[in-house]
Amino acid sequence: MRHPLPPSTGIPGLDTTINGLILGDNVVLQVETLADYLPFVQPYVDQAIQENRVLVYFRFARHEALIPDMPQVRRVQLSPEAGFEAFVSDVVDVIGACGLEAFYVFDSLSELAVDWFSDRMLANFFMIVCPYLYRLETIAYFALMKKHHSATAVDGIRDTAQVVIDIFRDGDRLFVQPCKVDGRYSPTMFTLHEWRGLEFTPVTASSVVSRVLGRVPQPWLEFSASRPGPWHVHFLKARQILARAAAGTADKQEIDECFDRLVRMALTRNRQFQNLTKKYLTLEDLIKVLGRMIGTGLIGGKSLGMLLARAILQKDCPAAHAMMEPHDSFFVGADVFYTHMVRNDYWWLRGGATLEERLKNAEKAREKILTGAFPAAVLQQFSEMLDYFGQSPLIVRSSSLLEDNYGNAFSGKYDSVFCANQGPPAERMAAFLAAVRQVYASSMSRDALIYRARSGLLEQDEQMALLVQRVSGIRFDRRFMPHAAGTGFSFNAYAWHEDIDPNAGMLRMVLGLGTRAVDRTDDDYATLVALNAPHAKPHMVMENPMRYSQKKLDVIDLDTNQLGEVAFEDIPAICPAFPVDAFAELDVDMLERARRAGMKQPPFAWIPNLGPLVNDKRFIDMISQTLKTLESAYGVPVDIEYTVNKGENGDVVFNLVQCRPFQIKVKKATDIRMIATPPPDSRSLLSSAGPIIGPSVALELDRIIYVVPAEYAKLSMSDRYAVARLIGELTRLGDLPDEASVMLVGPGRWGTSTPALGVPVTFGEIENVSVIVEVAVMHEGLVPDVSLGTHFFNDLVELDMLYLAVSPHQDGHAIDQAFFERECENILTDIYPAGEKLAAVVRVMRWAENGRRIHVYADTRKQKSICFLSP
Repeated sequence: MRHPLPPSTGIPGLDTTINGLILGDNVVLQVETLADYLPFVQPYVDQAIQENRVLVYFRFARHEALIPDMPQVRRVQLSPEAGFEAFVSDVVDVIGACGLEAFYVFDSLSELAVDWFSDRMLANFFMIVCPYLYRLETIAYFALMKKHHSATAVDGIRDTAQVVIDIFRDGDRLFVQPCKVDGRYSPTMFTLHEWRGLEFTPVTASSVVSRVLGRVPQPWLEFSASRPGPWHVHFLKARQILARAAAGTADKQEIDECFDRLVRMALTRNRQFQNLTKKYLTLEDLIKVLGRMIGTGLIGGKSLGMLLARAILQKDCPAAHAMMEPHDSFFVGADVFYTHMVRNDYWWLRGGATLEERLKNAEKAREKILTGAFPAAVLQQFSEMLDYFGQSPLIVRSSSLLEDNYGNAFSGKYDSVFCANQGPPAERMAAFLAAVRQVYASSMSRDALIYRARSGLLEQDEQMALLVQRVSGIRFDRRFMPHAAGTGFSFNAYAWHEDIDPNAGMLRMVLGLGTRAVDRTDDDYATLVALNAPHAKPHMVMENPMRYSQKKLDVIDLDTNQLGEVAFEDIPAICPAFPVDAFAELDVDMLERARRAGMKQPPFAWIPNLGPLVNDKRFIDMISQTLKTLESAYGVPVDIEYTVNKGENGDVVFNLVQCRPFQIKVKKATDIRMIATPPPDSRSLLSSAGPIIGPSVALELDRIIYVVPAEYAKLSMSDRYAVARLIGELTRLGDLPDEASVMLVGPGRWGTSTPALGVPVTFGEIENVSVIVEVAVMHEGLVPDVSLGTHFFNDLVELDMLYLAVSPHQDGHAIDQAFFERECENILTDIYPAGEKLAAVVRVMRWAENGRRIHVYADTRKQKSICFLSP
């Protein structure tokens, strides 16, 4: 006869978390100590007794009894020493005699491996008994000790069980994270939950999740290190040497040789980085990296930069390291990429005699990459990693072998893809694989290949490893984001005020995801902070702080499973837990105007300028020290990407997600040519009082490419993209000498992804330009964003280009549109006949009549520039 009540764990909050027990469930609780198993066993037993269930306790371990003697519980004493077959037979006989819907509690399964001296036999026992229990529609509880078993045992148990829950303890706090729940799903099921009273509350902060999960060694996550093969051999040998070193029986030469071998095997073959690893990483650090690798091969530049930066700060700047969020990232080795190339038949498409041939082959290769399959062993490792992360949002980041190196940054050339990581396991896996393929395909993008050609790297071996990181941030109901994020530079290439010391560094910060800090998107503005003068704001911001502040936040939308955006003014309603007052300042003038106007409901008067954070001396000092410490270790300026969150106790939690050498040509003051006064009778063509970024120069221009604002505004979106492609062709024409100076002048923002706001060129299309001018005439109120810190401007600084913003209606700014649009001859069709259709929009000019030339003078320290026609 069927029992009238549904089965229960006896803990209402746990029932809610896993959507209840289902008859047939085998529940495996993975614990660090037996003491963490007991709080789950007792309520389950009490509930079964209360409901008059048949309850059996299999007692076979040496640890203390889980359930005291009581008449309502049938205790079955077993002896593992009798051997595997006898033990299994005894268990199966009892289960068969009890029949349908019985409830069971087993002692710790880990004790069986001790008695049988075999993880494999432990897995065999579970894989025999579990299906039998399932067929009889029972409920059974098992404990499995963490850090005790190989992947062989754990994989077999996890694959066979219906419910697997990881238990974590952090001091007196107990957490659970379901990693397998057959036949059930909820939007928060696979997230980390904290046990509070009768409830299990999803943990919303990544800093807590990574701290709790990351501190516990989990041997079954030692992916490639636990699989047979040379990698496994080296891993085991390194562990043995580390153990002997701890015991004082390993000599220094043996340790050093092992360390060097692992560095070459997994981290880097670059001599400069090898020297840094020797100084800041230990053998134990390398073993931890290998334990979190999927596949084999090198982990790539981005992964290495993140690991090194954290190690440098831990050793040389412990105060900053103490404020950092722990990381629990995984590394997909470059060999997985190579295997994907070979197995999906695009290996031969990587080459070509010329750049154009490579670009053509790359188009075919990308098609194969985006539909390519992965080996079963890699898919299994991906699955285990996703089980570990649960439903935490992830980012799959490129980490190629050439990326983030000294001399070539590859800023924005390869993709990084956010995974909301929501839905049942199969859907999460499909989204993750799509992200991996997208990053792999970006290794053969046009921009990446052109960059490699320009940097002399086209013939070098380029392999794509991956860095898989938990997205740093907070869950706000169905949206996820950090409180703030941005980029930081130990050298400030844009000194907009006389008090600013370029060597003190600068920050570019936004609220929400850091995508708005690294991409040029739309008519929005980031917060710029000069670290030695954090209150010195750019001129336009001082004049109108509300107008030139951030309008939208990028978020991960957990409902749509993709990136989204939220208007800042909607944050209090959509994300009421977001601490607006900790990252924004009140516009007192706006409130006063509203009061005088008699408004009953005061307006939303917060300015998202991160003022409270900028005013936090401890934060500014910490990030200044971070940048200077990293610069000192690297021996060159550095740039970083980071997030900032308010922790549980209100303190700032800083997360360093990337660090690389900053590709900037730092000039000494004596090397900079100061602006001379233009000669008398010269004609001023344009002038700027800032923003001006780049080298102070005195240039004679060979060519100007000018986009006519009024004509550009008439174009369709597709034709605006055609303008961008045309400009790319014009900058690569071979009719000018290599050292020719070309100035690009256009409306709005160069390199924007929104054609309504500028010209959507890629940097690869304008890399030969000397001067870039943005004119604020696209629409009323749009001021060219000083986007230092975006990938676009990193490229600009790396190539030592000069950037000018011209706002014609402001003091110190002007542009002679009559000269550019009517008086100067357009030679576009002379040098590129295919551009005739766009001749009214794109004007190409040169001026060498009667000895007159066009010159540009710029002084970035004084933020003054002029372009003029000589007499």
